[in-house]
Amino acid sequence: MPSSLPDVHALSPTPLCELLGCRYPLVLAGMGGVARSELVAAVTAAGGFGFLGMVREPLELIRDEVARVRRRSDRRFGVNLIPAATDAAFLRQQIDLCIELRVPVVGLFWDVMPDVIARLRAAGIVVVCQVGSVADARQAQAAGADALIAQGVEAGGHVRGRQPLAELLADVLPIATVPVAAAGGIGDGRDVARVLAQGAQAAVLGTVLIATRESFAHDYHKRRLVAAQASDTVLTEAFHINWPPHAAVRVLANSVTRGEHGDPFAGGRTVIGDEAGRPIYLFSTDSPLRSMTGDYEAMALYAGLGVDRVVSVEPAATRVARIVAEAAAQLHGAAVASVDVAAPAGDAAGSEHDRRASILARLDELLEAERAGARVTLESAGHAQDAALRGLIESIHRDEVKWCAMLSRAIRGLDGTPSTRTGAFYTKAMAIDVLNERLAFLNRGQGWVARKVRELLPLVGDAEIRQNLTEMLVAHEENLDKVNVLLDAPR
Repeated sequence: MPSSLPDVHALSPTPLCELLGCRYPLVLAGMGGVARSELVAAVTAAGGFGFLGMVREPLELIRDEVARVRRRSDRRFGVNLIPAATDAAFLRQQIDLCIELRVPVVGLFWDVMPDVIARLRAAGIVVVCQVGSVADARQAQAAGADALIAQGVEAGGHVRGRQPLAELLADVLPIATVPVAAAGGIGDGRDVARVLAQGAQAAVLGTVLIATRESFAHDYHKRRLVAAQASDTVLTEAFHINWPPHAAVRVLANSVTRGEHGDPFAGGRTVIGDEAGRPIYLFSTDSPLRSMTGDYEAMALYAGLGVDRVVSVEPAATRVARIVAEAAAQLHGAAVASVDVAAPAGDAAGSEHDRRASILARLDELLEAERAGARVTLESAGHAQDAALRGLIESIHRDEVKWCAMLSRAIRGLDGTPSTRTGAFYTKAMAIDVLNERLAFLNRGQGWVARKVRELLPLVGDAEIRQNLTEMLVAHEENLDKVNVLLDAPR
């Protein structure tokens, strides 16, 4: 590999990457109209994962776009659907088609519909649900979602919740039993590094990938994004035709958001454009596409707060490679060198580097979690009035300290440097005043660690590390049972 390239392998894959089948933890948002086969194939070829935005699209188009992706790339991809914005009978036909075509992954957004999730899961399709609140996250998990996307209010397009991304992630991650990706205002590698450091397993990119050559957005929309700042975006319900009521969108301010076309909800429809004979209405959720003609300025010009980082229209592979390099530099303190996107993707040595980097990242993740658990149990033991409860907490504390030491040794044995950070779990746990409730929260953390260890074990070749991780898994499972028994006992 040329020395001018940054060590992009340092941006390690996560369990969500393994679930989706991508190399880097970057996901193309399933933007309706905009995310077509050309863009999806470009993003997947560059190492990310892409969703086709197929909300309410005709079955023939879905079939054609899936075929086009498969002709351009042999990577896994997804199809994004919006049940709440689609006629129920037509939605069933779309799902039938996704099952027939053996689409690997389906993304869902807005209302959580358990029957839709169950049907897709029964067909062997991975289901990813985008959510805007903890309540939505709980519902999606209970319905069987394989992964979540936590969408912050900074996002462009339709925005489900009203929490900033960092705040929403902090609320969702502790209760999540499946991988969580982050969406909303992510515009460059620094943003990606920030959400990965917080605990997300991937970053979802929307606005910055609209402004690429492969995007199906109209050039007018792309030019507006290049010229815009974050302060030019507004959250509005003015663009509402085709969606359920009170579905706010973040767009670039235009004549519609300034009220120059009157009351969006006054009734009646005005045609302002055309797409192959389909009328485009004023106040509709349609954004300008290559296939449209009409008054682009008055259409929904979707843009998130990450629009600040859009300074040009360039190939998607170039943008993805730069974001990967920036994120790796932020996460590992390396200088970002220039990226030659035509360079070979890697070789056997690179694959081994990938594997070791992934294992080190997971060991560090476990170390930070165990350090948080050690602090929580240390500070909680003194609050226990019951001797049996206090003894159990102290026993768990000794285990947590033991596993911190083991994980540090394992990381050093792989020529890594153990993280010095304490996981965010500590702050969340200590904010819970009632001890039994804190212990229940601690147990959920123990369950998360056990799941992470189970995911890691098949990847580890070193016999000693495998043995130690197996012992750690058994200890966590035993502690889970002990705490559950104690919390369930009459007090």
